[in-house]
Amino acid sequence: MKKMFGRGMSALGLALLPLLLAAPAWAEDAAPKVDSGDTAWMLTSTALVLMMTVPGLALFYAGMVRKKNILATMMQSFIICCLVTVVWMIAGYSLAFTNGGAYLGDLSRLFLNGMGETWDKPFIFGAGLDKPIVNTIPETVFMMFQMTFAIITPALIAGAFADRMKFSAMCVFMVLWSLIVYSPIAHWVWGFNGWVNALGAADFAGGTVVHINAGIAGLVCALVMGKRVGYGQDNMAPYNLSLAVIGASLLWVGWFGFNAGSALTAGGRAGMAMAATQIATAAAALAWTFAEWAAKGKPSVLGAISGAVAGLVAITPASGFVLPGPALVIGLIAGVVCFWSATSLKHMLGYDDSLDAFGVHGVGGIVGALLTGVFAYGPLSGGSYEGGMALLGKQAIAVISTLVYSGIATFILLKIVDVVIGLKVTEEEEREGLDVVLHGERLG
Repeated sequence: MKKMFGRGMSALGLALLPLLLAAPAWAEDAAPKVDSGDTAWMLTSTALVLMMTVPGLALFYAGMVRKKNILATMMQSFIICCLVTVVWMIAGYSLAFTNGGAYLGDLSRLFLNGMGETWDKPFIFGAGLDKPIVNTIPETVFMMFQMTFAIITPALIAGAFADRMKFSAMCVFMVLWSLIVYSPIAHWVWGFNGWVNALGAADFAGGTVVHINAGIAGLVCALVMGKRVGYGQDNMAPYNLSLAVIGASLLWVGWFGFNAGSALTAGGRAGMAMAATQIATAAAALAWTFAEWAAKGKPSVLGAISGAVAGLVAITPASGFVLPGPALVIGLIAGVVCFWSATSLKHMLGYDDSLDAFGVHGVGGIVGALLTGVFAYGPLSGGSYEGGMALLGKQAIAVISTLVYSGIATFILLKIVDVVIGLKVTEEEEREGLDVVLHGERLG
């Protein structure tokens, strides 16, 4: 106990110490050869994470926009999936997951050059893990699994500029952002010698790489592009929330591949990550629902599904590092904080984050990353309590670095795209709707 108290645990960690005493059931030992069970689980996880974007996120976002923009919104997720697949194959994977330097990988896997069924070099995945994961899956499977992360991250950003970006600008921006923003940050956090990995900050499945990264980029997009025509005056209520409920449900199910799949093995850590994910998601949905009920007099369907997504986001960096009790606490805190950020904070500051990309993913990611520092159980030493001021400080460095780099780089890329081809549709085109203006099609 003296050793644990000597680590400078936070007051919140002390208050919930009993929840941290039961030893987790994961096992880290694995055979050095390709394992068929691990490979089967990772193939399944890859399919689950891809399902999160198409159709999950496509339906979730489409259900929250007006009728005239539903097809265009779904098109964004679908085309981003196609664009990033090709970009990842050409250069994104190599920049993110080759040894390279502290800030960026090298080009040894350009066009997936030299990739075979087995690994030809050592690789450490998962910031904060106490020792290298033994590679029991083919590199092709790992590449595909990480491709699905690279796909959904820029697709999340689209929620911030819904209803107003040119399709051509979206395509160019997403290609550049994937290479210049996503791949470097993925390398920092998960690369063999990435500087955040070396620092010892813990991010099991993408709190910084995916959610904080996409969230701050979304906020910058909203600020640079300005508000939608009629924002605050016209009725911008969702046209079909049933689509959003289906989309959120697909996200929930797919997230088990996202979080439990990040163990890269079909073992105890994957099981604990799955349990933590389910618990935190349910807790956040309830927290948002009851907070909204108390504040507005009625619990909304949109609020319930938004709360669930907030919980999924917040537990992502912690999922492989916390026990069920802290997972419950993380979910409850995330549900309340994200409700406040997506309602009160957005209106206080006056920005138009159309579908709350920052309010849910940015804020939820920050909450989850920091609370990982409070509650982490054994990411550094494989079995003892690690939460405290030392780890919390590392988490804060990772969060701030992601916010600063992604925010500045996103701003620069948007300005370049705006000068070259323009970012926004005209006011008249926005009023008519992007389905007809951009794609020549109409729903119904």
